Amino acid sequence: MAKSLEDQKKDRARIQNLYFDGLQGEKVFDLWKSFDPELALDLTHFVSGNMYSREKISHKTRQLITISALTAMEKTEELRVHIYGALNVGCKPDEIAEVIFQMFTYCGAPAVNSGLKALRSVLNERGLNLTHDE
Repeated sequence: MAKSLEDQKKDRARIQNLYFDGLQGEKVFDLWKSFDPELALDLTHFVSGNMYSREKISHKTRQLITISALTAMEKTEELRVHIYGALNVGCKPDEIAEVIFQMFTYCGAPAVNSGLKALRSVLNERGLNLTHDE
């Protein structure tokens, strides 16, 4: 059975808070809205209402997949947003680092280095450290 509009609205708000609570700087919705408020709403409904609320994979898996794709494409500004989201949904810094390192074989050292710098920056902002076994 399809969800009511009110339930859909609650799901979108829950997902947005789950992923991006505490994120500093301009939110993507605000950027989109500054150009086209109606389209911004449609895009937000699709992303947080339809894609991110799907339960086929966990939020952690969804964010790690996104981090790998953004690392490969060297989209570091967006990568930072999703590293933030990954930490919010329970990914550990060393898991995120491992996903970024995994991209070395497929997209090379420059992409991995950019990804690791983005991770380090987010960890520093949040007062977190990378834990590793020695």
